Amino acid sequence: MSEYDHLFEEKKTLDEAFIRLVDLIKILRVECPWDKEQTHKSLIPCLKEEAYEAIDAINEENKENLKEELGDVLLQVVFHGIIANESSEFSLIDVINEECEKMIRRHPHIFSNKQDKTIDKVLKTWEDIKCKEHKALSQTDRLNSVPKALPALIRSSKIQKKAAESGFDWESVDGSINKIDEETEELKMAIKAKDEANIEEELGDLLFAVVNASRFLKVNPEEALIKTTDKFIRRFEFIENNAEKEISDLTLEQMDELWDKAKENGL
Repeated sequence: MSEYDHLFEEKKTLDEAFIRLVDLIKILRVECPWDKEQTHKSLIPCLKEEAYEAIDAINEENKENLKEELGDVLLQVVFHGIIANESSEFSLIDVINEECEKMIRRHPHIFSNKQDKTIDKVLKTWEDIKCKEHKALSQTDRLNSVPKALPALIRSSKIQKKAAESGFDWESVDGSINKIDEETEELKMAIKAKDEANIEEELGDLLFAVVNASRFLKVNPEEALIKTTDKFIRRFEFIENNAEKEISDLTLEQMDELWDKAKENGL
């Protein structure tokens, strides 16, 4: 009989299943050469990758895959909790209890007499409580509270939204579109001057302006770019499948011709 036999048994209750996972990671931290070398920082790529894979499963409406990917996300949470417990930083119990307490604090419309029941009021209450908890007292504090680890388009959009709540905003979408034109011209000038540092800055300004326009148009810039990237892949595949020779041997004009056919075919 092996000391690990209990890990091979599928558990029937939530408590037992969670303990099984915790025990498994604790054993891996001792026995597996890769697992025992991991730190909070070294696991960052894994945490990001598992979160994005779960999002992919949601977007694809693949319930079986989502079940698997959520398990991978949960594994990362448990892994970080065990690493923290080993160095007496905090425990998984601390993580769970703190999250429960935070949810209670941020839902006063449920757990106190506060009557904010509309979504807008609930979200404002949530944001106000969050800012107080993080001591984000000034408007700049609120901008700085947006995590730097977010994808750049999402972070930019969130920061612009918070700035707009302070009144720092265009009166209409026309102002943001004009800003795109202005930043495009400045980028062209930087390219003409072959000023590499300024090219990067002006390109960043242009991207920021595009995100601002997307906010006015109520378009999620991250999702819009994802859809356009997927569209690019579909059209590229059309070119490759319909070319009479290797795609690398085609001229740009031949590629453009096939690209236009892909568009005509609704790709």
